[in-house]
Amino acid sequence: MGNSTDRQLTGMAGEFLVVGQLFKRNLQASVTFGNAKAIDVLVHNPRTDKTFCISVKTLRRRNCFPLDPKCLSHTHTYVFVVLNSPEKAERFFIVPGPTLTSKPRNFFGASYDYKARAAVNFGPLAEYEDNWGYFEEHRHL
Repeated sequence: MGNSTDRQLTGMAGEFLVVGQLFKRNLQASVTFGNAKAIDVLVHNPRTDKTFCISVKTLRRRNCFPLDPKCLSHTHTYVFVVLNSPEKAERFFIVPGPTLTSKPRNFFGASYDYKARAAVNFGPLAEYEDNWGYFEEHRHL
């Protein structure tokens, strides 16, 4: 399997797993399809009448998440997914866009200065693990 095929499968797995988690929480969610899309998942909470734009970043194993800081949007919610092996549960980290955009050095560390290879570090994501309550408490659109 080619590297681009593996990246595509990894990305799609993350998006569908995020949608599955949102469905479990009685949220309306849909994967968006298309090339170079800015939004990966749209989610609506019918209880609060709030809609969110989600950008999903997925890795097969724990590592830093490649992400260009110039592409961040304070209007998006970022869900970082670590797939792990099929025998091990996935991990989800839900970070509000305003948090990521207001403290980039906290999340990107030294890579923030090297925008060609910038990446969100795994460590700062810990406090956002399984932060699904965010979709109940906050508003984006």
